[in-house]
Amino acid sequence: MKRKICSFVCVICLIFSFSFVLSSCDTNEASGIASAQINDNGELILVYNDGREQNLGVVVGRDGIDGQDGVDGINGTNGQDGTNGENGTVGSLVITSDGSSIPAASAKGLRSAVSIICNFQATIQQGGWRPGSSSTTTQDYSSAGSGVIYQMDKSEGDAFIITNYHVVYDASSNTENGISEDISVYLYGSEIEEKAIEATYVGGSLYYDIAVLRIEDSEILASSSAQAIDVSDSDKVGVGDSVIAIGNAQGYGISTSFGIVSVDSEYITMTAADGKTSVSFRVIRVDTAVNPGNSGGGLFDDEGNLIGIVNAKIVDEDVEGIGYAIPSNVAVAIADNIIDYCYETDIERVQRALLGITVTTSDSKAIYDSETGKIYIEETVSVYEVSESSLANGVLMEGDVLVSATLNGNTTEVTRQYHIIDMMLNVRAGDTVIMNILRDGAEMTVSIQITEDCLAAY
Repeated sequence: MKRKICSFVCVICLIFSFSFVLSSCDTNEASGIASAQINDNGELILVYNDGREQNLGVVVGRDGIDGQDGVDGINGTNGQDGTNGENGTVGSLVITSDGSSIPAASAKGLRSAVSIICNFQATIQQGGWRPGSSSTTTQDYSSAGSGVIYQMDKSEGDAFIITNYHVVYDASSNTENGISEDISVYLYGSEIEEKAIEATYVGGSLYYDIAVLRIEDSEILASSSAQAIDVSDSDKVGVGDSVIAIGNAQGYGISTSFGIVSVDSEYITMTAADGKTSVSFRVIRVDTAVNPGNSGGGLFDDEGNLIGIVNAKIVDEDVEGIGYAIPSNVAVAIADNIIDYCYETDIERVQRALLGITVTTSDSKAIYDSETGKIYIEETVSVYEVSESSLANGVLMEGDVLVSATLNGNTTEVTRQYHIIDMMLNVRAGDTVIMNILRDGAEMTVSIQITEDCLAAY
């Protein structure tokens, strides 16, 4: 049986013309390091040949007790995981300034990580050019991808799994909808044939590249140390945040890679899993190693909470370290939508409510948050167009500035264009969306009742 490694890659040819000068790596004797020593405070002091001294901060525990004043990965203050360092020896490295441990975060993520194998059949036409000389043959093949445990009833051995749509779909498949009818899920540490867990397809979206699988009555799951993910608010992800990608890279089994957030939110356009439809995804860009087979796997923060579902990377010989993940707020909203509309029904696609408005960004700026030490982008979002036959017609007007939106008692401040777009994934028929807007400088509140007629399949 042939296996393909599931890889939804964005191949972008970047053509540049540029020149650069590399500075010499040689060092001259006058500025060389004469000595290096650790003082009584555990600080590393460099002394140069010209007499200059440089204090690189605390690198070892002062007395080795509980890791106090041990390594924190940046300033050396109050480093955790330095427990029981004898006579001030270095404790375990802590990557983040708030004391969270990357190994502990990885372990948490691994407990919710799964590898996925999908088996397919395709009919292939063979033969010559003469009439009656052709024949067909059936080929078996499989694909390898990743997923995360979203919801779980451990006592029953039941779970919902989030993955990418392109992990379980193949355009060449003989199935009517292109979805594999033979899906196996493997927990971390149990990636052997005997520990395969049967999973069934609940629903998914070609346009959002998210699918949900169902596991029922699995003794393997019930007796495991697996747990459902904890989901973090991806709107709070900032550039430079530490991230961990966990997935079935190259189909070799679940592994982890580490990096940072390069861009907190952007849109990429690519060809969808069917090989012909052009789709646009909102994604988080990371420099974390992402490889074929990582598709559908989790992107976690430094506390092991899910902030995204890995789905793509740029493949180009001149490009390094550009991978993408669907933000957790989007992925989870789609998963909930699929569970609500597709589980134990005949529906297989996301049902999204459409207000009938087009929004635009009329202003944008960077805001520094002194409490978090992060920098965020803040946009002024306004209505660009209102469709005549839509729910919003007569309620919203061109030029209205969207200040906030409230759904089921939860209010979202609209500071990014995607806030109002993403919120509609959580809307169900019968809900009321309340919007606080500015119209010609005056603040006012409007309400829109969601009906079945405004639902569209994606």
